[in-house]
Amino acid sequence: MVAADSPGPPDTKVRMFRRERSIPLRSSAAALCNNLSVLQVPSRNLTHFGVVHGPSAQLLSAAPEGVPLAQRQLQAKEGVGVSPPLITQVHWCVLPFRVLLVLTSHRGIQMYESDGSVMVYWHALDSGDASPVQAMFARGIASSGHFICVGTWSGRVLVFDIPAKGPNIVLSEELAGHQTPITDIAAEPAQGQDCMADMVTADDSGLLCVWRSGPEFKLLTQIPGFGVPCPSVQLWHGTVAAGYGDGQVRLYEASTGTLHVQISAHARAICALDLAPEVGKLLSAAEDTFVHIWKLTRSPESGYTEVEHCHGECVPDTQVCGARFCDPSGSCFAVTGYDLAEIVRFSSV
Repeated sequence: MVAADSPGPPDTKVRMFRRERSIPLRSSAAALCNNLSVLQVPSRNLTHFGVVHGPSAQLLSAAPEGVPLAQRQLQAKEGVGVSPPLITQVHWCVLPFRVLLVLTSHRGIQMYESDGSVMVYWHALDSGDASPVQAMFARGIASSGHFICVGTWSGRVLVFDIPAKGPNIVLSEELAGHQTPITDIAAEPAQGQDCMADMVTADDSGLLCVWRSGPEFKLLTQIPGFGVPCPSVQLWHGTVAAGYGDGQVRLYEASTGTLHVQISAHARAICALDLAPEVGKLLSAAEDTFVHIWKLTRSPESGYTEVEHCHGECVPDTQVCGARFCDPSGSCFAVTGYDLAEIVRFSSV
């Protein structure tokens, strides 16, 4: 295991990224971790952005120069009750045969066609497991194969089997591996090996569960927490990247749980991680106003994952709450912040 110190303020002499034209929002992003989803549509030269604010989600489409072309507001389905439920996350799930937009809230899970125009499925949360003082919610969204997985307040992960088209979505399984609320879920395409780990779930205690997806999901290993929440997690070539509430980023071997690298990446809680899969770049964003980009490589000698700090960017006076790469090569990224009515964009120089 290799420990790395915090990279500190970014080097102003060498710039890898420059700030581009921001995209205006109707209202600021809510103070939620992972509060930004990005979907690139190369065929139309568009990028879609999704941001949560209270009981609504803002969907925006923008051209490469940052000019917003369309906006849509989605409301959480109310279900039973008088006050509209708060949305906890919005995320595009890219399946092999379709793209669905998934919203989670304090009352349920909504799935839409990718542009948000048509709701194809609504799943109400079951209050049977909740105590009178416990708040229900769903949070943590990822797709693996033809399944969409969504985390819940009870620690269970709901697995939905998605058909090639139409609304005949089925809750096929509930995964039990966590005792505290799910914070995030990440997945990557399996590489064809029988024991390949292709999904990881994280919770409020910092516990990570590594799974192999399929008709029946299999729990491969559990990586213990250390009393600090893990708000965001990613998976890349069999390496789990986990960001914690104490500002650390830890890289683990997915199949065994072996710790490869521990990085003191941020001075405050990490709120978002993202990966550019084509190049192995990892983005980390935190409440300390910084976004850092790291290069991940596998050492051919040791087989361990190694890390190099590539870039640091400060978004001054902003409680960052979401950050994502805008393309698979990591040539641009976007950032949202609480009380910031815009999406800040950066692109490579």
